[in-house]
Amino acid sequence: MSLVLYNTATRRKEPFVPFVPGRVGMYVCGPTVYDYAHLGNARPVVVFDVLYRLLKRTYANVTYVRNITDVDDKINAAATARGEPIAAITARTIAAFHEDMAALNALPPDVEPRATQHIAEMIAMIERLVASGHAYVAEGHVLFHVPSLPTYGALSGRDRRAMVAGARVEVAPFKRDPADFVLWKPSSLDLPGWESPWGRGRPGWHIECSAMSEAHLGITFDIHGGGRDLIFPHHENEVAQSTCVHGGAPLVRYWLHNGFVTVEGEKMAKSVGNIVTVRALLGEFRGEAIRLALLSTHYRQPLDFTREGLREAERTLDRWYRLVGPRRAPGGRVADGVLAALDDDLNTPLAVAELHKLEEPAALRGAGDLLGLLQQDRDAWFHSTPRQSFSTTGIASAEAVGHPGAYQTGAPDQDYFAEGTSMAGSLSESVINERIQQRETARKARDYTTSDSIRAQLLARGIVLEDGPQGTTWRRAT
Repeated sequence: MSLVLYNTATRRKEPFVPFVPGRVGMYVCGPTVYDYAHLGNARPVVVFDVLYRLLKRTYANVTYVRNITDVDDKINAAATARGEPIAAITARTIAAFHEDMAALNALPPDVEPRATQHIAEMIAMIERLVASGHAYVAEGHVLFHVPSLPTYGALSGRDRRAMVAGARVEVAPFKRDPADFVLWKPSSLDLPGWESPWGRGRPGWHIECSAMSEAHLGITFDIHGGGRDLIFPHHENEVAQSTCVHGGAPLVRYWLHNGFVTVEGEKMAKSVGNIVTVRALLGEFRGEAIRLALLSTHYRQPLDFTREGLREAERTLDRWYRLVGPRRAPGGRVADGVLAALDDDLNTPLAVAELHKLEEPAALRGAGDLLGLLQQDRDAWFHSTPRQSFSTTGIASAEAVGHPGAYQTGAPDQDYFAEGTSMAGSLSESVINERIQQRETARKARDYTTSDSIRAQLLARGIVLEDGPQGTTWRRAT
């Protein structure tokens, strides 16, 4: 079976055929770097990482681009609220994002462009839109004139009047049409800004991705991904800008969008105080378990992220790691059932179900490699512990401060899932091995009271001992 993907633009599944034979270009909207990545940010990273792995298995030439938005009003607001330079916030937040996504076994993209590195391309694109009559200058702003593109709204399927009624469309008196959106805006001296034909200013959000995708993938490329919340206005506006700049040439052939994430049945929202960051979860659960939980639901469906779901993911990984053996051997041929599931619009829950049928270590490893799972030695998995010592100093957003379960500036991570946290992480491997040796000495001396006491003490700290022909091994309880 060849790869079939659901195309948001056509609202149906379509066989995937690259625009250029043998070569694939994929662009995924990345983070705006003013705060830690939350579960909603992590889902597309994991989803499109699986697609990237699948594409690389078939095509020798795959270019995966995931941008970083490092100039944005949210970043400016965070810097003002914290009294900290923008460069310091973005540098630290980018580093945290990389670390957190690596913990989820996400491969780095081939190219990770930053908006601030592509200002010249954005200005050039805006100049062409103004010259062609698709954009205009008003009160220091440059705006895209939506009525100039009759097909505007085709991607999202929205009527233009309905779009204007939406809360995310900014209405300003200098707009020719209420739906017109900003390409360039003026900057005061206390804000980031670049010289342009329209004065010192900074780009609008939408033009950033149009410029970066063209710079690294060309005028038309294969796949553009992101969350459902980006279909309108962000992706709709990308289509408008890029199509008009290039005389009607299509921007993207396949649009893919993942569903929303809820937490324990409730939508994540600052007002509710249940914004769950990946970093907080990594304080209690291992990254591979978080990844498996994110893959447990089809990417286009809503995903309800629960504590019990994470526990079940860890139990599943425990079972698989027991089967694959002590060392990280190369994976074997990927099972037909796993491939068929992924080729059918990335049906990861079905692929995971197929993994449950596998008993041969090499087959499990091979399937795991395609899903970004089972990437460790068995012993490394059982000896590993969640990360415990993160600080959110300087990262928490101004909007989050004061909400229950949010992360306060200067405070250690407060885990929304804090209830019932294991103490396993408080014992180091050296201490555990020392206690095992003491127990072995007691057993040889037939001092079973002491040996049993040591086993019980370790179990109380979340360390499970398993005696076998080759001696005593241990793992952390899940």
